[in-house]
Amino acid sequence: MRILLMGNPNVGKSALFSRLTGVDVIISNYPGTTIEFKKGEMKLDDRTVEVIDVPGTYTLEPTSKAEEVAVGMLEEEDIVINVVDATNLERNLYLTLQLLERNIPVVVVLNFWDEIRHLGIRIDAEKLEAHLDVPVVPAVAVTGVGIKALVSRLREARSHTNSYSEEARWGEIGRIVSKVQKVTLKKHTFLENLEDMSVKPLTGIPMTLFILAFVFWTVRFVGENLITYLFDPLFKLYLPVINNLSEMLGRGGIIHDILIGTLIEGKIDYVQSMGLLTTGLYVPFAMVLPYIFAFYLVLGVMEDSGYLPRLATLVDAVLHKLGMHGLAIIPTLLGFGCNVPGALSTRILETRKQRFIAATLMAIAVPCMAQTSMVFALLGPYGIKGLGIYFLTLFIVWLALGFLLNRGIKGETPETFMEIPPYRVPYFGSLSKKLWMRMRGFLREAIPFVLLGVLIVNILYVFGIIGWISEAASPVIVGMLGLPKEAVASLIVGFLRKDVAVGMLLPLGLDMGQLIVASVVLTMYFPCVATFVVLFKELGAKDLIKATAIMVVSTLLVGSILNALL
Repeated sequence: MRILLMGNPNVGKSALFSRLTGVDVIISNYPGTTIEFKKGEMKLDDRTVEVIDVPGTYTLEPTSKAEEVAVGMLEEEDIVINVVDATNLERNLYLTLQLLERNIPVVVVLNFWDEIRHLGIRIDAEKLEAHLDVPVVPAVAVTGVGIKALVSRLREARSHTNSYSEEARWGEIGRIVSKVQKVTLKKHTFLENLEDMSVKPLTGIPMTLFILAFVFWTVRFVGENLITYLFDPLFKLYLPVINNLSEMLGRGGIIHDILIGTLIEGKIDYVQSMGLLTTGLYVPFAMVLPYIFAFYLVLGVMEDSGYLPRLATLVDAVLHKLGMHGLAIIPTLLGFGCNVPGALSTRILETRKQRFIAATLMAIAVPCMAQTSMVFALLGPYGIKGLGIYFLTLFIVWLALGFLLNRGIKGETPETFMEIPPYRVPYFGSLSKKLWMRMRGFLREAIPFVLLGVLIVNILYVFGIIGWISEAASPVIVGMLGLPKEAVASLIVGFLRKDVAVGMLLPLGLDMGQLIVASVVLTMYFPCVATFVVLFKELGAKDLIKATAIMVVSTLLVGSILNALL
């Protein structure tokens, strides 16, 4: 037996999942897809049962891959906890009635029970239980209210075999709501006024610019301080160990170059030495992880507070001109953390055209936080001028390329309909668990590819292959892009890890213009191999080849223009 948490998006399933399962969580892919779901365990009576947080869905008649997975996970022996947003009862009951038609045991949870009184809503939970003929439990998942009652009533889960046409289903929902819910007038609170302001262009755009500026500042402030006061001191303690190992290996030779790297003026340099145990560990842990931590912390707050759906509404008109709708802003924001979840999240878009444009633009013009942290290290000394040109170039590419792709690719860009939840204070438990899972996923992906990238470059150097490729590619690298031939090594590593590739530019002594060109080219020309694999699964071979051709052509064009201008 399994317990499935099912409900519309933004109804608090993740917070309820955290309450039921505790700390140990497994993220899995649904068989045959790249769509992820969370699994955990809980005690029910004297046995341990599996709890699954199913992707959010509005209906059991799926309109997207995520909804197809949600429907496909239903099995007769399961118990479904149908999580309902009590502040939007009518909308949520559509899925409830569909679940009851499936002859599967159901328990209904009325989440956000504390919020309805602030909205002037009164729901008679006992009457609702009588109408649905299944247990109905009021709850506040973020604080734990009602969780004990929910667990105790899971044994009472009941199934039905009712059947409705769509029209009859809405008629039944209207009848139930009229019997169990009363709504009274009340004045808008400050938070509700803020909700209204954040979706109106006149006030919402300045709010968005302020929020994004604050996000940028927070990520940089937190990241830099973690590096300065935590990770750099830790690696100073690690330095004597590496020095001793370097002396044991004779300060040179193939093994030394692979493990320790090249000595800079007779000393080990964590960034430039390019050894498995120096650069291979310092880059992901001390240069990238602090920024990743800061970004995912801020992103989690934006998600759980209810801001992201408002941002999607605000940018919908602009994104339509780029061949997408407002929800495409979510893959873009996730891509700034890591392109892999960004590519995965394109599945929330309904049509092939939207998914192709969103994935291609993200792969070309959205640097992941690992790469961004290294760009800060490269261009930070040049202040707002260096960083500003870099980000402005990528933004212009994102807009121009999206505009062209919208006109060049056949297909539809339908309107989007989404629920906008009220602003809520994020629950620390759910926020910290989400942050931990994302950090763990980054480390699991980053460390192997960083070490592999450093190893491959060292081997290529030892056998002279880097020099041969540099000569062959010099007409493009030197002639078109204005970079030294040695930058070829960075481009090769960029396919494995963009952050390591950017870091490899440091010892080349490039001026500001060359650093900007190299950083933009490394961002645009290919995604890392992990993202490439996900794009293959999401887009298919044919569309991936098209996207790759667009990447190469646009990279050479933009790189050549920047070289000429700078």
